[in-house]
Amino acid sequence: MTSSVGGQVEDYLRHLVVERGLSDNTVQAYRRDLLRYQEYLGSRGIGSLAEVTRVDVEEFRRHLDHIGLAPASVTRCVVAVRNLHRFAVGSGQVQADVTAGMSPGTRSRRLPKALTMDQVESLLAAPDTSTVEGLRDAALLELLYGTGARVSEVCALDVDDIRRVLDDPDLGLRLIGKGDKERIVPLGSYAAKAVDAWLIRGRPAWAEIGNGEHALLLNTRGRRLSRQSAWAVIRRAGEAAGLDVEHLSPHSLRHSYATHLLDGGADVRVVQELLGHSSVTTTQIYTLVTADHLREVYRSSHPRAV
Repeated sequence: MTSSVGGQVEDYLRHLVVERGLSDNTVQAYRRDLLRYQEYLGSRGIGSLAEVTRVDVEEFRRHLDHIGLAPASVTRCVVAVRNLHRFAVGSGQVQADVTAGMSPGTRSRRLPKALTMDQVESLLAAPDTSTVEGLRDAALLELLYGTGARVSEVCALDVDDIRRVLDDPDLGLRLIGKGDKERIVPLGSYAAKAVDAWLIRGRPAWAEIGNGEHALLLNTRGRRLSRQSAWAVIRRAGEAAGLDVEHLSPHSLRHSYATHLLDGGADVRVVQELLGHSSVTTTQIYTLVTADHLREVYRSSHPRAV
């Protein structure tokens, strides 16, 4: 065990991997939050968790609010810090848990931002499909909106995963979500056409560079497209479509998928299954979005609304 904050953070992250078996995505989220904490402590001249006081942790939380982090992000970060200190006590690195009894705060429920149908159409039409890159981008965008998948799920797809669905659409697309939970979702005709075009006219050129890479979506080096690169694709398409890219992300298409299904009359339980939510409560947030939309339509359209 090490005594510096950086070393103590690394000890804890190793514990998450080796002892608790958490996924790489979860561990990386912990790493980002704890590095933020480490940098803050360093700015105050604190080199070890043994030197941290409860006041330091409370001021760190106020710092997170001050820099404009979303309430949910503040809560997540404070939970990570609290767990780090508990681990440090349990492993004998510090004597007392200065975060004991500290509430991480209340997560505010922010309604997901969904694009309008016109905005989705503009976004999906943005890639230049006369180029290899444009064919790849179009396939990515159509898959995200056409299946409601998380960006990590789409980036994890292999060619064989999609070929079986293109050969027999009734099979559905197999996605592996959080906690390695598997679900099957339909693959619509627009997404299927975009993926087919990418496989035939685009992917082979980059696949040669990658030397046998099995991933469906590739980068220019022929390797699997990363989540970060997928984010960049969406922002680039958003700029080309004239959208506000400040609030545009891969999850925007997932939000839009769910909202448009509910607007079209889909049952919330069906949408829950399609999104891979373990609890219907998570999915019901989208019903609030559609209710807001209905109120707007009523206020703007009904002669006796105002």
